[in-house]
Amino acid sequence: MKALVFHAFGGPETLRYEELADPVIGEGEVLVRMEAIGLNFADIYRRSGTYHLTGQPPYILGYEGAGVIEQTGKGAGALRPGDRVAFADVPHANAELVKAPVDRIIPLPDDISCEQAAALLLQGLTAHYLVQDSYAVSAGDDVLVHAAAGGVGQLLVQMAAAKGARVLGLTSSEAKRETALRSGADEALLYGPDWAGEARRWSRDGQGVTVAYDSVGSTLPSSFAAVRTRGTVVFYGMAGGDPEPVDPRMLMDTSKTLTGGDLWNHVTTAEERVARSGELFQWIRGGRLRLADIRRFPLKDGAEAHRLLESRLHSGKIVLLP
Repeated sequence: MKALVFHAFGGPETLRYEELADPVIGEGEVLVRMEAIGLNFADIYRRSGTYHLTGQPPYILGYEGAGVIEQTGKGAGALRPGDRVAFADVPHANAELVKAPVDRIIPLPDDISCEQAAALLLQGLTAHYLVQDSYAVSAGDDVLVHAAAGGVGQLLVQMAAAKGARVLGLTSSEAKRETALRSGADEALLYGPDWAGEARRWSRDGQGVTVAYDSVGSTLPSSFAAVRTRGTVVFYGMAGGDPEPVDPRMLMDTSKTLTGGDLWNHVTTAEERVARSGELFQWIRGGRLRLADIRRFPLKDGAEAHRLLESRLHSGKIVLLP
């Protein structure tokens, strides 16, 4: 098979399109011939050495994608060759063939394409648990979404709006502000010197937003300033750097809540993966959820795709096609 690999940590130039041995599946695994692969910032962190990798090179990136089952091992249950499937957390996805544990497989309905699944699942499942579990958004809430033009951000905006909340997006440029508004935000602000004050003034009664979804990290103190007394800050990313330590006395004095979020603490079983993904698929069918623009690259041009993602010039999803 062909795969996108790297032998040493570094920039996009380290990526190579090489011939490797086909994976050999065992019990409880299936072999998937990939049709679409999602590209995520985690791939950049692994390629650059920010995230720890085990094993020896060549390393194959990628965890998210969709395709068709080519072979099944013992214990595959109802899965059969020819089934269309997807996954959000199977390693070595940047290849023509991927071996996947059965419990990570998400069956694809006929009306959801492989490209849609590769563009949706990882970010969609993240946004899903954030608005359902970390803080259960409901009608009447004032919701602040950091990086509202990003992949998860745009989905958070749509999901919160679909639940009847008022949504305020935060973005880093005027173009991204327009993207957040197109996604359904009631208003969008640029990161300025007093964005927390602007967020409070935007809130229904001027006392602050109900919940802030913070994926930036370094903005955590300002997120607390933006939420109302008894409000909630959901911290789920560090795109802008590590946050400062939070003073528990501040939490007590203001009755504010800080909660963290990690997808893999919420999606721990095959049943949860299938159920949550099914709800995402249903929201797409019903028009409650729209995918951002998908930018497609051949897998062999993965280095170019990495450069685009790192530039942050594309607000939609990048999908690699074997």
